[in-house]
Amino acid sequence: MQRRRFLTNSLKTLGAGAAGIAAAPFVSTASAQETITWDMVTSWPRNFPALGTGANEFAQRVEALSNGRMRIRVHGAGELVPAMEVFDAVAAGTAEMGHSASYYWRGKVAAAQFFTAVPFGMNTTETNAWLYHGGGQELWDEIYAKHNLKPFPVGNTGAQMAGWFKKEIHSLADMQGLKLRLPGLAGEAMNRIGVTTVNLPGSEIFTSMQTGVLDAADWVGPYNDMAFGLHQVADYYYTSPWNEPSAVLEGTVNLDAWNALPDDLKAVVTEAARASNLAMISEFAYRNAQALETLVDEHGVQLRTLPEDVMVALFEASEEVIQEQVANDPDSAKAYESYLAFQKLVRPFSDAGEFEYLKARALLGA
Repeated sequence: MQRRRFLTNSLKTLGAGAAGIAAAPFVSTASAQETITWDMVTSWPRNFPALGTGANEFAQRVEALSNGRMRIRVHGAGELVPAMEVFDAVAAGTAEMGHSASYYWRGKVAAAQFFTAVPFGMNTTETNAWLYHGGGQELWDEIYAKHNLKPFPVGNTGAQMAGWFKKEIHSLADMQGLKLRLPGLAGEAMNRIGVTTVNLPGSEIFTSMQTGVLDAADWVGPYNDMAFGLHQVADYYYTSPWNEPSAVLEGTVNLDAWNALPDDLKAVVTEAARASNLAMISEFAYRNAQALETLVDEHGVQLRTLPEDVMVALFEASEEVIQEQVANDPDSAKAYESYLAFQKLVRPFSDAGEFEYLKARALLGA
């Protein structure tokens, strides 16, 4: 039975007679045992803890679940394309798949930011519930299809720290004029309160802090931040995670490549993505706890909470940024309407359940 297969230069059809087939956008093959090989480009250094290794583990799951019929070659940032060109590369078919964070593409698809993190938004459990059960995935599919992409959640860092600062922040006045690495809607909100924000790949943060290009930076959380050595260039580590109470890592698939897959391999990719999402959340919970203890106890990092007047200003600025965006972009309006409705739905139970328990645990020292 003849089947059409999407191929780019990086997709190979292996099996009897395959050696004579030249790479082309679409070819017909008859072998039921063919092996499909995809390339995945990422925004992370190769094998970077949790982010890069999470992409590797996703690829391993796909190969195992498909019994070797499908293989994904993972490329670190800069190997095939730069870290901030993953979206374009996958959309164009330069690679069949990407692993990154959707808020990096705010200049191309403003609504994409709602599928990574929303300032003062939902936590990780709530975000997953929205994506898997509340219509979030369907909206994501609809918006990305316009760019020839099929998205998935393929990991989540959980709540992220507010960032590393070279000086202590006592009030809103101390924020004025700082140069801060912070992407997405949170970065726009920071700009509104007098901070200059930039969006840099993680691999450039250490040098930028060390040379004075940056005064402060957010990256992820203790585990990844320690891996980049950020404690060596800043003494103060700030919470609360207002900026990214949850941070989805996206897997993107070229839509032509996706549509060319048989249904069973589509199911393999989908279930590997779900498993990778859960695995990364669990790993970050464990590794962040270890790393935070090391940073504070062994490296003398000063853990601080942003002052109340800073938090109030950031909340007000975040509301302004979001409202302006939804007023000017129909896809953003649709995404945020769904996101906000779901947040309002789940918050009463989150407050009555997790929040009340965490308060009691803190009070009692349990």
